Amino acid sequence: MSKRQFFLGMLLASMIGGIVALAGASFLAPRQNASSFDEKQQSSFVNMLSGKDFTIPDGINFVASAQAVTPAVVHVKSQISYSNGGGQRDPLQEFFGFPPRDGQEGPPQGMSSGSGVIISSDGYIVTNNHVVEGANKVEISLENNKRFTATVIGTDPSTDLALLKIEASDLPFVRFGDSDNTQIGEWVLAVGNPFDLNSTVTAGIISAKARNIGILRDVENNMQVESFLQTDAVVNPGNSGGALVNLAGELIGINTAIASNTGTFAGYSFAVPSTLVKKVMDDLMKFGTVQRGLLGVNIQNVSPELADYLKKEFPVEQGVYVGGVNENSGGKAAGLKEGDIIIGVDGKVTNNVSNLQELVARKRPGDKVEVEYIRDGKKYKTTATLKNFSGDTNIVKKEVPKRFEFGGLVVEDVKPTIKEQLEISGGALITNVGGANWREAGAKEGFIITSIISNDGRIRITSAENLIEVLEDKSGEEVVVLGMFQDGTEYYFEVNLD
Repeated sequence: MSKRQFFLGMLLASMIGGIVALAGASFLAPRQNASSFDEKQQSSFVNMLSGKDFTIPDGINFVASAQAVTPAVVHVKSQISYSNGGGQRDPLQEFFGFPPRDGQEGPPQGMSSGSGVIISSDGYIVTNNHVVEGANKVEISLENNKRFTATVIGTDPSTDLALLKIEASDLPFVRFGDSDNTQIGEWVLAVGNPFDLNSTVTAGIISAKARNIGILRDVENNMQVESFLQTDAVVNPGNSGGALVNLAGELIGINTAIASNTGTFAGYSFAVPSTLVKKVMDDLMKFGTVQRGLLGVNIQNVSPELADYLKKEFPVEQGVYVGGVNENSGGKAAGLKEGDIIIGVDGKVTNNVSNLQELVARKRPGDKVEVEYIRDGKKYKTTATLKNFSGDTNIVKKEVPKRFEFGGLVVEDVKPTIKEQLEISGGALITNVGGANWREAGAKEGFIITSIISNDGRIRITSAENLIEVLEDKSGEEVVVLGMFQDGTEYYFEVNLD
């Protein structure tokens, strides 16, 4: 090789190397003049890792969580009686004044279907109140197809939650997680029985927290608490009462509702946060009813319009505006006044009414809470003792009705609210049909016995204890049992009192 050829080769190699270096620098350097976000992101290091050679980290995996939770999510079926609208009267009906029975079948039975979550190995189950509301009988089906009849321990319409109990042991259950620690954007799984498709698992992310969608209406004293976790995990009819869990398999919510114009999933679903669920379940198990601690203030969100108005006096963008303070309330004793803006409870930010309601709803009468608020542009803190509806700090226990039994038939007194609704003065409510002769005769749980007809005539039933006295007195006879279901459907059947 001549010296001329050598130098020409070196020159050509240098030129090619320079071009490659310039091209590489241009590719890796940020594009200052990019006209779209697609172009801005093309040189991203993360984007360079993406593609067929990039594998998802083991931690982002739904399999372990689904396997852990699915056995503890149950199918809940609630039997409800519906009125059949009358029929032809027979001579016995005309004489004694009671409706036809159309054989021995009784009124038509409807079935409400939903989901539930086992939360203890001895058979406690959480579900939605609307899944079991008005039910005469609640049936539970496990993932392995074992079936149980559940007892409704208690319900809370203000949070749309209910606690059930089945007689079983060594059951799989889901542990409570802390919904406060759940982050927007975090992966979650929804497990339930949509459209009667048992043990269905869907995935999504937390898309919002403390969401109020206005579905809990007509709650007594307007004490509904809506502070839902919002997700895009697919939820449909039948998922109500099912589990919302994180990737660790911890319960962070109870699926309750969907945002839809069609009744089926349209992008968003809502779950009661686990911190509130746990408190309500503890109350129902310990006391039979939910203990509500009240701050005793009338509140509203600091809206943009209200914020603009308040800026005339001091700047504020978010919080809960106190529109009034009730006399003899915890808020009054703590020094809260109309015009204050609550911005925190127990160190947690309260940007809106839903936040505040949820934080207070976790407490019981007598509990103390630290309230941070703004007054005249300055921040203050005070400690308030929460009270109940009666204005004191007493814990209210639900009275367990006394039950009576005759030949396998278990009855209790009818609740005053049901009496008023049905316009009856007495009666005995059937809670369990254990005797074969009663089942064959047509006795059903949820039926209210109002009269007994025997050879001596018609006897009005005033209470459960009175019914047992009458049945014992008529032992050995065949009697006609008259009454109605809790929806007002009248019904009767004949039974031998062996």
